[in-house]
Amino acid sequence: MRTASRRFLTARFAPISASLAVVSACIASAPEGIRRQTDGDGGDFGVDPQTTSSTTSTGLPDADPHALLGADPTHGPFNGGQRVLLHGNGFSSKVRVWFGDVEVDPSAIVPIDPSRVQVAAPPGEAGPVELTAQNGDDTSTRRSLPGGYVYDALYASPSSGPISGGTAIELIGQGTRWDATTVARIDQKPCTSLAVDGPTRLVCTVPQGTPGAKTISVTTGDDTILVLDGYTYEDSQNGYKGGLSGAPLAGRLKVLAYNNFTGDPIPGARVLVGNNVSSALSRVADASGVAVFEDASLDAPRTVTVAATCHSPISFVDVPVDTVTVYLDPVLTPACGASGDPPPPVGGKVGSAGALEGELVWEKSLDPGSAAWGNIPNPKRATERRAAYVFTTGADPLATFQLPPEYQAITPDTAGELGHGFTMYLAPGNRSIYALAGLEDRSTTPPRFTAYAMGVVRGIPLLPNQVTRDVFVRIDQPLDHALSMDVTAPAKGPKGPDRIQANVSLMIGNDGFATLPIGAQSPLIPFDGRLTFVGVPPLNRDLFGASYHSSARAVTGQAGLAPLSVVGRVLSTSTSAPVRIGDFVGVPTVETPAQNSAWDGAHLATSFSAGAPIDLSVYDIASGSGLIRWTVAVPAGSHAVELPDLRQLGLEHGALPPGPVTIGVYGARIDAFEYGKLVYRQLKPQGMAAYSLDSSSAHL
Repeated sequence: MRTASRRFLTARFAPISASLAVVSACIASAPEGIRRQTDGDGGDFGVDPQTTSSTTSTGLPDADPHALLGADPTHGPFNGGQRVLLHGNGFSSKVRVWFGDVEVDPSAIVPIDPSRVQVAAPPGEAGPVELTAQNGDDTSTRRSLPGGYVYDALYASPSSGPISGGTAIELIGQGTRWDATTVARIDQKPCTSLAVDGPTRLVCTVPQGTPGAKTISVTTGDDTILVLDGYTYEDSQNGYKGGLSGAPLAGRLKVLAYNNFTGDPIPGARVLVGNNVSSALSRVADASGVAVFEDASLDAPRTVTVAATCHSPISFVDVPVDTVTVYLDPVLTPACGASGDPPPPVGGKVGSAGALEGELVWEKSLDPGSAAWGNIPNPKRATERRAAYVFTTGADPLATFQLPPEYQAITPDTAGELGHGFTMYLAPGNRSIYALAGLEDRSTTPPRFTAYAMGVVRGIPLLPNQVTRDVFVRIDQPLDHALSMDVTAPAKGPKGPDRIQANVSLMIGNDGFATLPIGAQSPLIPFDGRLTFVGVPPLNRDLFGASYHSSARAVTGQAGLAPLSVVGRVLSTSTSAPVRIGDFVGVPTVETPAQNSAWDGAHLATSFSAGAPIDLSVYDIASGSGLIRWTVAVPAGSHAVELPDLRQLGLEHGALPPGPVTIGVYGARIDAFEYGKLVYRQLKPQGMAAYSLDSSSAHL
């Protein structure tokens, strides 16, 4: 049982038990890349000093008072940042750590007790490195473990995705010589498509899989690189899947159709290449969900539409490449479940969550001259208290801060070894967490929480149904900086927008976004001025390499409704100069069909007001109370297009039914956009650097 009395700076440490030495030796001798954070008991080598002396001193040989016995996990990506727990004995509060010749920054070290030290791995060269630990400048305590940690020669970005597969990931290598003969596999299954972008970069479309962490293997000739737990299948909506790919269209087109929830092929899916049903090239997908067209007329961009019984359709206008991969959403109606098959999974997490147990620690745990919670002011009112909360990084940089329930609060009275304990349940995969500490007052409506300090831990591997222990979050990042935005709002239109909503979050590398409780600001349009956000951290220590993510939305009404225009991704690394935001894209107006008129199901036209250039327009056409949604992607901005009238195909629950129709349209600006490399993520706001949105009503 953990107790608050077991502090690191105890004057004397009891000797380490023989049984602990055996366990440590087993970890040190585990095969490289196999030992994982959550194996066994999670690496908790701590033993209460009051019990150690009475159980370990009899009949034991003399042991080295200083030792470095193992790392957990034993491997990680060469770009660094992963949390690593070092096991040994004799560590002091001034312990220093080296990975090879690179010394770990002291701010990335959390000494836990004489047998455990948490560090963030620095970047390194692929291959095994020697681990070294030393207490301060005392070289007599210096101990090394040859090959104690292995830098993997590749890593995946993103490193997780849905079990349905289809995620387009980058495999980034170091010192690799990948070429056209290279084969990449996820969990022993080859990528469904693989492009070699250079000797150190592959683009792999992930095959369908099963929940959990899987091995990545890349083979070129006789050389094979294996990375255990390199990719995790989970219930992910990151959107890095499907879309357009391949070479320029030149007489041959391949279309692949899959179920968006299960990843299964959709045999019998109807594929149309052309603008209308009567003249379009038409195929039916085979048992593997593939339809192949070979026709001399396929020598210029063509519109591709895929529809299927009991699935929502999708169209890509003016496709310029030879491969289209679509994931159709099943129509969730009882009529589509008449076959007796169970309904597809649509909610919750695939597989079981992993548990994470850790503590928030302050410098008092490591330095007797400082005070626990010393960077948090004393409460000034009886209704205030010091409190902290732990979060996982999210995928939405525009999310607003939500104060967790009161029972999740970590307070100065929360027990722990070095600090204050917490438990989280997260989806399996490599996770990053952050903690915010400050003053809260729940007597107000809404409750008020002002954060004064934070901490971050990155690269925590979680496995399903297992517990990852000993994750220590050092609360040492002050939230004392101010970031300013110079915002030039778009012109107010007849329907709106009429106000700005601006906010700031943290982009923590590729790990996701941290939402801060500094509040959004909402001046009315017209607005051309400066907004200041107080309460962001400096980007040093554990936040080195992070960025400030500034965004501003021009919205309509206090609820932030459409018409709207959003600049959602302006990154900066300094607060010394204001962030300039003014490249709002124009607001769309649906011209065909006219508002509240009859629609022929084929013709669409949209214009955009003045603003930044638009890379992509995306229609979200909903009918049947949103039961069926037709997605249409159109390159560029203002346009008029013709689509096949899907009602002529006679597909049951595969086309928009008669009745009211809502036509929403996005205008998107996307960084470094290439329409021929479009992925599903870019069809949604999360994949757009800036976008606008409005909607219109019609009927079929």
